[in-house]
Amino acid sequence: MSQTLPLIALGGALGSVLRYLMVGAVGAPWGTAAVNVLGSFLIGALFVLLDARTGWQLLLMTGLLGGFTTFSAFSLDTLRLIQQGQSLQAGLYVLASVALSLIAVALGVALAKGLQ
Repeated sequence: MSQTLPLIALGGALGSVLRYLMVGAVGAPWGTAAVNVLGSFLIGALFVLLDARTGWQLLLMTGLLGGFTTFSAFSLDTLRLIQQGQSLQAGLYVLASVALSLIAVALGVALAKGLQ
């Protein structure tokens, strides 16, 4: 337990900074979608590759990707689009984000299994 919280905190801080930089570079809401798709791919790969390495799981999966992926920001971006009268864009954004994230996590798993 003594290393658990520091590992998660370090990873979370790094993930949050990376998310900020990526969304800033791409712009919302699509930067948020890109973060979620990339994060889904990475968590799929790490799920396979880090199966028994608890410290790495805490740092990378719980911390880094927990801070990096942005479901709450995704939800807020969707609500803002709806409030701005862009319901079609909001629907496309939700569909694309969910579908691409599911595809990315499956690809991450498949790729990681191929590396073993």
